[in-house]
Amino acid sequence: MTETPYLTEGADRPSRWLITCDHATNRVPDWVGGGDLGIARDDMDRHIAFDVGAAGLTRELARIMDAPAILSDFSRLVIDPNRGEDDPTLLMRLYDGTVIPANRHADAQERERRLRLLHRPYHDALDALADRHPHRCICAIHSFTPQLRGRPPRPWQVGILYSHRDARLGPAMVRACRAEGWITGENEPYDGHLQGDSIDRHALDHGRPNLLIELRNDLIATPEGQAEWARRLAPVIERVLADSGL
Repeated sequence: MTETPYLTEGADRPSRWLITCDHATNRVPDWVGGGDLGIARDDMDRHIAFDVGAAGLTRELARIMDAPAILSDFSRLVIDPNRGEDDPTLLMRLYDGTVIPANRHADAQERERRLRLLHRPYHDALDALADRHPHRCICAIHSFTPQLRGRPPRPWQVGILYSHRDARLGPAMVRACRAEGWITGENEPYDGHLQGDSIDRHALDHGRPNLLIELRNDLIATPEGQAEWARRLAPVIERVLADSGL
């Protein structure tokens, strides 16, 4: 149980931006159910276990922007790093129609073990990277499935999420994406404020400018798609920050 539950790249890169990826991998540590949550391999390969394509997009975006990056290295189904410690969905027992057997009877002791070994070390490392620049900005990268089971298709290519606590960059990013011709959701497909989530903890609570960008995962399922969308997004992100005067 000594593995590091996160990956970092370019810690010394000079950009103000820190690119984060909370749901980068579908890895299950071997001390959780012997490395198996008890669900089918096909389920582990879809959006319920991680944000498909987000890790590759994060790495490429960070490279283009000369920015540091941090990526989780455990499945969101083991414990969700984009949830506060008191969030009832921290350990999901049912997600998009799939029951998660390894979480079904997870007690307070098991929850605390996953917090201690995975969730808290990730956030401690994110804190440390954020603190390395006095004028840090945070850009969180996520992806979303084109359609949840039994729900209508999601039309957006890009979703820009932001909190009512900080609308300095979000609305401008929405406008900039739409100006590029991208079908862009504003606080879609999810609401932009979640108490205790990563942006709340590492950006809002510190007054740091921030963006949360969601890409529809079929657009970034391949390395080519990830590279293309990183190339498209990087100058838009940089321009929105520059135009803000922050």
